[in-house]
Amino acid sequence: MFQIISDGSCDFSNEEVRKYEIDIVPFYITFDQSTYLKEGIDITKDSYFNRLLTEKNLFPKTSQPNPQDYIDIYTPHLKEGKDIVSLTISSKISGSYNSAVIAAEMLKDDFPDRNIAVIDSESACIGQGLILKEMVKMRNAGLSLDKTVELTGKVLKTTRLYFTLDTLEYLKKGGRIGPTTALVGGILGLRPILQFLNGEVSQIDNVRGKKKALELMEEAAVEALRNEKDNVCVSVGHILSEQDAAGFKMGLETELGIKVNEPIVEVGATIGTHAGPGAFAFSYCKKYDSLT
Repeated sequence: MFQIISDGSCDFSNEEVRKYEIDIVPFYITFDQSTYLKEGIDITKDSYFNRLLTEKNLFPKTSQPNPQDYIDIYTPHLKEGKDIVSLTISSKISGSYNSAVIAAEMLKDDFPDRNIAVIDSESACIGQGLILKEMVKMRNAGLSLDKTVELTGKVLKTTRLYFTLDTLEYLKKGGRIGPTTALVGGILGLRPILQFLNGEVSQIDNVRGKKKALELMEEAAVEALRNEKDNVCVSVGHILSEQDAAGFKMGLETELGIKVNEPIVEVGATIGTHAGPGAFAFSYCKKYDSLT
């Protein structure tokens, strides 16, 4: 049996990490560009986002895991004789994938009989989390590493991730949009509806008000899943906006006549630094056994 490892973008809780018997390579958070804290180890999601709410002049940044971080997690499993499948956030928005690949290359000479497969999820946060859970199902079903890598490639191509934001301020702080765009959006009360497509973030629409954004996202989700509801896994996430997430989840269950079994996810700092408090996300992917 092989070991599954993911970077922290998957937003698994500590309980899920233990339940699914995986390992996490965390991202770093810094508030002063000199002290770096490991997310989920040195600082919790709640404390991080509450600081954003209360300290208006705070300008935090996130930093990807470096190759040594991956080596530190990989090595004990390799010594135990295990192969590794490592899943990362989209390589188009972070260098985490490159760090994981470099680490795998650096360990080849020391462990020539072991295999480390690094997979670019082409997604992030709850989308990456859904892919990761399908990988766990494959491993637990006894699939080989090579078959798991093959099917994971198919699953990630079916994964869709959509999200909306309470404010454009954090995109402005991160340099993702200009100050004029953020100002106009704030004055008009516009909320962007965004998606991950081919590993990158793109905008689908701009709507006035959060209620309208959530309504449009629910309508689109119901339409997309109506004929696939038995073959997909669904996840809902938020940043300090659990009521919105719970309402959306309930609406999906009512409209589709299904039970969304995945727990509501608190999105972490990797994406949350740019999204900010109040953000909401929805994702789905095909179940691996529907693709065989």
